[in-house]
Amino acid sequence: MTSLEQARRIAALTKEKLAEDVVILDMRPECSFTDYFVIATGRNPRQTAAIWDEVHTQLKQQKLLPANVDGVREGAWIVGDYLDVVVHVFTPEARAYYKLEDLWSDVPAVALDAAAI
Repeated sequence: MTSLEQARRIAALTKEKLAEDVVILDMRPECSFTDYFVIATGRNPRQTAAIWDEVHTQLKQQKLLPANVDGVREGAWIVGDYLDVVVHVFTPEARAYYKLEDLWSDVPAVALDAAAI
């Protein structure tokens, strides 16, 4: 699976758990530590945890484990680092506060239409 296919798979999994405002950012032009960010919003910490659990469970079945995970206990901003793809699952308040899309506004977004499970 390419890093783009992995990003689209993750985006599809977040949407399956009713994540909102799902975005894939192509980080390759700007950074060397990852290829893509997948950014998604859950309505509250409980939903962000459910979104993360779905992504983690489904990828684990494919033998894909994150190198690092942070924020699961609090649930406001959960970050899962799959090396080629970094997953960010926010509550609306945390997403508005950290504004990752504004911070990385110069990187292109990737279409989600090919995001298939």
